[in-house]
Parts: sequence; structure tokens; C-alpha cells
Amino acid sequence: MALWIIIIVFLLLLSFHHAHSFYLPGVAPQDFFKGDVLKVKVNKLSSTKTQLPYSYYSIPYCRPQEIVDSAENLGEVLRGDRIENSPYEFRMRVPWMCNIVCRIILNEKTAREFKEKIDDEYRVNMILDNLPLVVPVTRLEQDSHVLYQHGYLVGRKVWYAGMKVEKYFINNHLIFTVKFHKDEQLDSARIVGFEVKAFSVKHQYDGEWSDDTRLTTCDPHAKKLVNGSDLPQEVENKKEIIFTYDVEFQESDVKWASRWDTYLLMADDQIHWFSIVNSLMIVLFLSGMVAMIMLRTLYRDISKYNQLETQEEAQEDTGWKLLHGDVFRPPANSDLLCVYVGTGVQFFGMMLAAMIFAVLGFLSPSNRGGLMTALLLLWVLMGIFGGYATARLYKTFKGSEWKTITLKTAFLFPGVVFAIFFVLNGLIWGEKSSGAVPFGTMFALVFLWFCISVPLVFVGSYIGFKRPAMEDPVKSNKIPRPIPDQSWYMSSTFSILIGGILPFGAVFIELFFILTSIWLHQFYYIFGFLFIVFIILLVTCAEITIVLCYFQLCSEDYRWWWRSYLTSGSSALYLFVYAITYFFTKLNITKPVSGILYFGYMLIASYSFFVLTGTIGFCACFWFTRLIYSSVKID
Repeated sequence: MALWIIIIVFLLLLSFHHAHSFYLPGVAPQDFFKGDVLKVKVNKLSSTKTQLPYSYYSIPYCRPQEIVDSAENLGEVLRGDRIENSPYEFRMRVPWMCNIVCRIILNEKTAREFKEKIDDEYRVNMILDNLPLVVPVTRLEQDSHVLYQHGYLVGRKVWYAGMKVEKYFINNHLIFTVKFHKDEQLDSARIVGFEVKAFSVKHQYDGEWSDDTRLTTCDPHAKKLVNGSDLPQEVENKKEIIFTYDVEFQESDVKWASRWDTYLLMADDQIHWFSIVNSLMIVLFLSGMVAMIMLRTLYRDISKYNQLETQEEAQEDTGWKLLHGDVFRPPANSDLLCVYVGTGVQFFGMMLAAMIFAVLGFLSPSNRGGLMTALLLLWVLMGIFGGYATARLYKTFKGSEWKTITLKTAFLFPGVVFAIFFVLNGLIWGEKSSGAVPFGTMFALVFLWFCISVPLVFVGSYIGFKRPAMEDPVKSNKIPRPIPDQSWYMSSTFSILIGGILPFGAVFIELFFILTSIWLHQFYYIFGFLFIVFIILLVTCAEITIVLCYFQLCSEDYRWWWRSYLTSGSSALYLFVYAITYFFTKLNITKPVSGILYFGYMLIASYSFFVLTGTIGFCACFWFTRLIYSSVKID
């Protein structure tokens, strides 16, 4: 098993090394000629301190004559994206300096709104030709390497120690840089980069304000351009703010197909390599233990057991062989176990299909919300496999009420997640955030659940229940065998808690980058590494459960059904503990509502991780027990 994992990892890494960007279906490049109009769209205001997105026009920025909403897909709405038109318009390859957008006079309400957004470190997000606006940041220790941050800050707060006051300054002058790749034959160009530098400038002008007013602080005719030494624009009641921008164009060697590579460049790929190597060491260690059990201990035990001539000799033996009359006895709450196994199969199918699509490049970063939409649709479609797995296991337990068990499968896990999501959405509504899911989208989610997912679960369950039941390799005795007292290290609590450590250890480094991309709004698109870690997680969960299940059976404890599920599923507990640690060490969330949102969403993530890893461990242990007991001759 370990050899196969290493071969797969090597082939995947080799393919990633030679992979190049390619055009995706429905994502076609757009050619612009000199002088063509380029329309900038605005997206949500986002903050890592509050995690509550707001519409761009929720604060008094300059508005176009008519605000037009762009059509968002399901994933974009769930992410809180609100894409609208803006008064910022460029002309391709035509530099434009000191363009006045609008002039506003603040009152108490608008000044307070700007101050609140500056306090919470909100960033303004814009889009040009489907590329997000980024702010280039150069690392001091690596001058040659440039990182990119989403959007520019609304403003900044400065504390004056001498006067013991703090003042707020707004970024009202933007210097846009549009990078393009030129086609020499057609004289057309494609946009490959969209960057900005934001400044706070207290603009000055002579005389009274009019539409023809020329600024003295920013005048291209007088060769006066904005720089960092200008007097900043303060945010206060009755203050005048003039919004301006420059736009410059830079020719780039980057081709359109590779324009996302700059944004998605990994700054610390060595850490990802360390994560892969660390996880592979865990897999090799566990694979060695499983190989030793399977090839030496089990082979020896089975051969010895099959050579016994009488039943009396068999009874003198000890260990897992004595449990053949009880090992397949249905567990307590077997219905619930069937439901969770079916749900886990559904979740595993969703994750595997999404990973494959992402690795192949079909979930492009240019398709905002595409990953979220794909996950929802795949979850719905995988309901047929979830229903099938539930029914097959339920019939193995001699169950007959297949409709009842199917309803539980269709509603238990989605119901718990939807209830938490509904409460969190209510809190977001209370904050008047654009992240709140509107009624129409909520109705669409319920429609997907009730009208597509539930029927598919029933179809899968019907097919599974019609098939013949899986016969147990050995028959169960009518009277349960007494379980001897167990050592403390073989107790269920200790065994379950120990079993979750290694699966979590295989993924926790990659988990840091995933949490950082979600909660600190950074780019994450390294699905190649993620797919490798997913395979390693799969193997780790299976192997640790098999090892601990074997030790449990050797101690003559046949209650392996639930313990096999909880052993690998307990890694979700460590994930949630890690999420708590991450909250207090990496995030700067201060609002109670934002904290509730974080822990609510991480609770959903941990619950999903429990279902996924628990099912993987259970299926591995189910296969293992059937394999070893089918090899033993029972008179």
C-alpha cells in the first residue's frame, strides 16, 4: 500500500511540475484594441477583523448614474460577493492622470461610517476583465519576491501621542496599473494584471468648486502628481473629500493563459513539501504495522487455528479467533451507524470528485464561487451513493424499515448543518452584511435539498435494499460472549482519542493554509498538494483503524462497529481544538458576532470532517474483519 501511495504521489508531482495553464470551457480571453473602454466593477468590502462583508455602496463612495448588479452564481452569493458597476472607466493603453471621480461633503453619519470601516480594516475589492484588484507587497527579506493582497484599505488610523488623539485618513487617490500582453500581429492586447497603490491626499484647488475645476495637488499639465509626501485627507464631519485616480498601462511578457500564476504563486512551497514528507512518514510507519499484522501475525494465527483438530483445542486458544461467534453481532444504535456511514460515503464522493475536477483545472480561480457551487451540486448528486451505502449496511443488520432509515440519511446531517447555517445567517442579517444569504438563494438551497438530494437518496436506498444482503463470514451465537476486563490502554475512550492523532497529524500543516485562505482572505489554489494530502489522509485513517481494531479483537472485545467509526472520526476533535488555537493566535477578531460566525462555521467543518474520516475508518475495519474471519475454518 505504501509503495502504491509513493508511486501515485511521484506521478502527481511530476505532472504538476510539467503542467501549464490552459483555456477552460466557457472562460475565453477578450481582446482589446487601443482606446477600447475598460469598465471596472466593484465587489464587496471585506475585513479579516469582522469577517462580515458589505456592499461597496454601503458607504458613501462615488456612484455611477445607475447602479447595475452583475449576475452572481450560487457560490458567489454564499461567499458574500456583490458585484456592481462603478464610475471608474479606462481606455485601453491610454494613460490618464488626476482624473476626478466625484466630490463629497461628509456629515456626521457618513463620517462615522467611514471611521467604522477604517477601524475594522476593511478593504475595497474591484474587478477588471475578471481579474481581482491586488496590492503588491514586497517582502523585506526577499526583495525579489512580490506577494499580492486582495484589495486596498479604505483608510488608516493614526495615533498622535503628543496630542493624545487619533485621526482617520481615507485613501481617496488610487494609482491603477493595468498590465497587458500585446499581440504584435493584430495590435490587440489582453489584460494580464490589475494592481493599485492607494494614497490619502487632501486635494486643493483655486476658487469655487465647479465641473471644470483643476486641482493644484494633482495636475498633469503642471507635472504635479500625487506621491506619499502629500498632506493626507482626514475623515471628519463637514470635511470635503475629492476622489481621484491615475491609470497607467504596462506591457507584460505574461500570457493570458498564465495570468493567474502570479497571484497563485506559492511563497512558501517548502512548507508544503515538508507537509507531504511528514505525512508520507506516517503512512510508511502505519503501512509497516499493517503489513506485519497481515503477513506475519494473521497468517500464523490463521494457519495454526485451521490446523486444530478438535473444538476443545480451539477453546484453549485465546485472542481474536475466539470472537467468531460474536464479532458480527449488530451493535447498539445500528440504525444511526448506517445513517452516518451512508452520509460519509456521500461526503467522500463529493470530496473526491471535487478534488479531481480541481486538479484537472476545471475549477478555475477566475470562476469566483465555482468551488462552492461545485461542492453543493456534487453533494446533491452523490446522494444516490449515500442512500445505497446506508441500505446495504442496514440490510446486513437484518433491518426491514428501509424507508425510515433513508429519511434519516437524507435529513440528519444536512438538517444539522442547515440549522447551524440558518442561525449564523440570522446573525449576519442582524449586522446588515452582504454576506447574509437572501431569501431567493435560501429557497434554492432548500429546493436542491428536498427536490433533488432527498429523491436521489431514496433511489440509491431502493437499489441497495433490493440487492441480496451481505452474508457474514461466520454465524453469530445466540448468547453474547462475556467481555473480559480491559487494560486502561485498551479502553474505548483512550483508544478512540489516540486513533485521531495520526490522521490529524497528516493534514494539520495543509490545514493552516486552508484556514489562512478562508479567514485571512489570501489566495489558495494549490489543489495538487491538497489532493496528495487527501490520499494520505484516506490511507492513514484506514490503517490506524485496522491496527487498533486488531488490538481490540486480540483483547477479546468484539464491540468494534462504533469504535472503528469513532477512532478515525476523533480526528475532528483535534481539528476543532486546532481551530480554537488558530482563532486566538492568528486572528484579530474582536466583535462577538464575528467570533460566533467563526466557531459556527468551524463546527460545521469539524462535523463534516468527523463524518468523512469516521466512514473511511469504518469501511476499512469492515473489510478487515470480514477478510480475516472468512479465512478461518469454523466447524
